[in-house]
Amino acid sequence: MPVTLFLVFLLLYSAFNSMRSSVLILLNIPLALVGGVAALAFTGQNLSAPASVGFIALFGIALSNGMVLVTLLNQLRREGRALDELCTEGACLRLRAVLMTASTTRLGLIPLALATGTGSEVQRPLATVVIGGLTTSMLLTLLVIPAVYRWFAVPVEGVPDGAS
Repeated sequence: MPVTLFLVFLLLYSAFNSMRSSVLILLNIPLALVGGVAALAFTGQNLSAPASVGFIALFGIALSNGMVLVTLLNQLRREGRALDELCTEGACLRLRAVLMTASTTRLGLIPLALATGTGSEVQRPLATVVIGGLTTSMLLTLLVIPAVYRWFAVPVEGVPDGAS
């Protein structure tokens, strides 16, 4: 898993050419992990191979949502917006995209989470992890990432920091 996360970091770094943006996007993984673990604990399920596969899928979706948000925040920063303004505006502008990505996946996995027939012991943990993780990831991505962006924002010459 650490090797995979390092490779993901390298891919993010090559895409954004910024260590700060890459680390900020990777912060989505612990945010998603909290929900997945809580969902397993709440439903009384154990960490299993299907649940681990669910975590891998969850991390991919969470990273995608983070990339969408951080890309917009960086773009607004380059346009000269103050940090206070762009953090709020960026979260509002990407609200629909993040909600739709998370909601469609969660709704699609509800039948797997409620399954009781043959093979459901494999399906349920996977769906539970993804549904729980996307719930917290969606909320925390829209709240935490814009708030933390101030610490990770790359200084741009001639652009106000928003600190007053």
